[in-house]
Amino acid sequence: MQFINYLGQDAYSNIAMDSWLLYNLKPKEPVFALWQNKRAVIVGRNQNTFAEVNQDYIDSHDVQVVRRVSGGGAVYHDLGNICFTFFVPVKSSASVNFHQFVKPMYDALRAVGINAEITGRNDLEVEGKKVSGNAQRYAGGYLMHHGTLLWDTDVEAMIRALNVSDEKFVSKAAKSVRARVGNIKDYAPDLTLDTFLEKLNYYLTDEGKDGELVLTDEQLAGIKDWRDKQFSTWNWNYGESPKFEFQNHAKFTGGAIDVQVNVEKGKITDINFLGDFLGVRDWRDIKEQFIGVDFSPAAVLSILEKNQEGQYFGTIDNHELAELFKADTFE
Repeated sequence: MQFINYLGQDAYSNIAMDSWLLYNLKPKEPVFALWQNKRAVIVGRNQNTFAEVNQDYIDSHDVQVVRRVSGGGAVYHDLGNICFTFFVPVKSSASVNFHQFVKPMYDALRAVGINAEITGRNDLEVEGKKVSGNAQRYAGGYLMHHGTLLWDTDVEAMIRALNVSDEKFVSKAAKSVRARVGNIKDYAPDLTLDTFLEKLNYYLTDEGKDGELVLTDEQLAGIKDWRDKQFSTWNWNYGESPKFEFQNHAKFTGGAIDVQVNVEKGKITDINFLGDFLGVRDWRDIKEQFIGVDFSPAAVLSILEKNQEGQYFGTIDNHELAELFKADTFE
């Protein structure tokens, strides 16, 4: 197979490239890519991003959040993780099965001395520990099969970046994950990451005979356009989340308050504040200002600050109230 070089380690660019190539490359023969992202959470097409990520950790550790076009669950990427993608001409989506398209990477791992096994529907394991997960998307006669290889990923960062925000559960969750997943480098002590990548590429290109498929400037411009207009945008990465209901509760010096919110396409469609807080004016006077804004603490804070003089929530601090709009509880 020929290989394609991706555009560095920016997750927005690489996920855009995955998708653009699926819909636009139209290769006559299978091609593949090996690539890496800097710290990122990649969310499945049908997932609620708000429920999948620990936004505090995301914001404070420069973790990118990107929605892909394939299904499956949210995964954490860092430079200890290797991503791979196969683009394969397929006559019909009815003929697609995971096992068939997991096998090329299974064969490649075994060829470089890693005793991998295919388990379940779409996983690769070594000595009973998961080292790879996979997902697929079919479009226009082509299958994109992509996945991850855990080389030396930071398990604690993985736990924190996803949906464990309570410190009481971080170490327990990390211990549980470590018991189920493995890093490939532990099973290949004589290999470095660079050597491992070179060996995979050498095997998959038929011992280097197939070479690189070089993209044109026009194709690269199309990929960058997709990155900027879709895959790097809040509307795609958060706004495409399914409709959901959210609620949160807190007690402040100025009283207790319950927040109830309906969210659709990442925007607030209905909101309610309940509690024994002593508002000077009725908060319902400004309810319409919340409708249609992003479901985010920053967007809510902007409205609260704009209406500060009304003391709609008494002495409750605006920043503390806005913090209740972090994704802690879903129904």
